[in-house]
Amino acid sequence: MRKSVIFLADSLDNAQRFKRVLGTMDVSVVAGSCQQARRLLQSNPSCDLIILEARGDVSGQIGLVEEMLAEEESSSLLVILDQADLAAFRLPVQTRADFVVTDASEEECATRIRQLLWPGNESSTSDFIAVDSMTVNLATYQVKVGGEPLDLTYLEYALLVFLVTHPGRTYSRDTLLRRVWGFDYYGGSRTVDVHVRRVRAKLGPELAQHLETVRGVGYLWS
Repeated sequence: MRKSVIFLADSLDNAQRFKRVLGTMDVSVVAGSCQQARRLLQSNPSCDLIILEARGDVSGQIGLVEEMLAEEESSSLLVILDQADLAAFRLPVQTRADFVVTDASEEECATRIRQLLWPGNESSTSDFIAVDSMTVNLATYQVKVGGEPLDLTYLEYALLVFLVTHPGRTYSRDTLLRRVWGFDYYGGSRTVDVHVRRVRAKLGPELAQHLETVRGVGYLWS
């Protein structure tokens, strides 16, 4: 089930980092500055998760969010915290909450978010593949580039995923037909070329460079 997230931050670094993290998940995101917290929370009362970058008056910022979430039992809070503020930090008691420090890895941030959004049903990190600005969610059959979903047909998706999950190895057109299209496909092998062109066009020029043509053999994801 698609979840809704409110992201509140003032620093560009955290905004960019969490945009990449959230881009790998089945979520809709409303983003704004910390000064817009009250307005965004009031206009999105049933959101599933608030991610708050707390700086300065940390307890005051968290208290405001906790007060507004008191009646929303399904809403959770993830606090982004500077290392220097850890000693005085206390997790909210009325809201399901967790925290990460500002320099936490994207993998840790993703894990904390999944635990809050899908408790007991978090996707394994093995379900996600990231290549530059592209993320592939093998569990939900979704591909995103720069956080935006890619409109792929099933065969385009299957061809891309097969090559991405077998990098550094060249596959002939006939092999791709067998592995992706299946043994019951009786069309010509040139259909592989057509699908490769479509996938490249949808990926964009930078990502398309990974999908290489090996002359006289087939295709390779590098």
